[in-house]
Amino acid sequence: MKKILVLGGTGFVGRHVCEKLTQLQWRVTVPTRQLASARDIQMLPSLDVFEASVHDEAALTQLVAGHDAVVNLIAILHGKQQAFDKAHVELPKKLARACAAAGVRRVVHVSALGVDARNPDGAPSMYLRSKGHGEVALHQAPLALTIFRPSVIFGAEDKFLNVFASLQKMFPVIPLAGSHALFQPVWVEDVASAIVHCLQDAHLHATTGQTFEACGPDVYTLRQLVELAGRFSGINQGRGRPVLALPAALGRLQARMMALAPGEPLMSRDNLDSMSVPNIASGNLPGLEALGITPAALEAIAPSYLGPNAGGWGLRSNLVAKRKTAGRF
Repeated sequence: MKKILVLGGTGFVGRHVCEKLTQLQWRVTVPTRQLASARDIQMLPSLDVFEASVHDEAALTQLVAGHDAVVNLIAILHGKQQAFDKAHVELPKKLARACAAAGVRRVVHVSALGVDARNPDGAPSMYLRSKGHGEVALHQAPLALTIFRPSVIFGAEDKFLNVFASLQKMFPVIPLAGSHALFQPVWVEDVASAIVHCLQDAHLHATTGQTFEACGPDVYTLRQLVELAGRFSGINQGRGRPVLALPAALGRLQARMMALAPGEPLMSRDNLDSMSVPNIASGNLPGLEALGITPAALEAIAPSYLGPNAGGWGLRSNLVAKRKTAGRF
């Protein structure tokens, strides 16, 4: 039985990865700062949750020991330079040292589309620069490394299309910064399947040292995605709300005001800087098709969870049902 350590296993993508790993009857370890964060996955068979900080290098080294591979899904979208460096640069460095100390070589790391590991400082945003330096740190270590660079990831529990749909339930018009930014959305199930594919022994040689661009089949502008979220949700009798594209200066002002609001901002100025790089496949790297995965189209999946008569929240609803059956709350 393989033993896999999943960093970020309680998150959106992590929950899907953990479910697929346990379906293979592999042993899965998920560290989390708070045990309550893992309640959606802790009923999965052969999965162990530990309360620990992965940023504590001694604790991370202990967690890595005894595992066959590590999946790193930890990332942030908002914050200051120090926060981006902590999550995207320092953690990969600590992970590389922990793997060396524990004798673990296999690592699957999820980065981001638009990253250029050859020139990370040339990226326009803190997010992309830090992601690039994280890739460099892992490449410099003696690891059997596979990297994924996904576009924006959608699925029943996403904080992307669901947020745009919710906004259209509250506001008659949606002012939108970065409306012309390009995305190639990829289904969370396809990303999780790709990660698990690379952890199987039969695919180790073919995927080690490779970077894959995880993208869906279609390219959209941000405006088109907002409009689709409204249509799929049945807002305004299926027409969605009007979207008002903001000029660059107003868009940055909007992002600045959002950053001042309490809670996690919907969009920051650093997000806008990231969106200046098209979030679409470069064509220079293999995609999901190289792993035998035909990516699902957004328009085939999103209506099933955004629609006014949608029957649940996908994986999360399944896991909640399992937790109730097991008596775990």
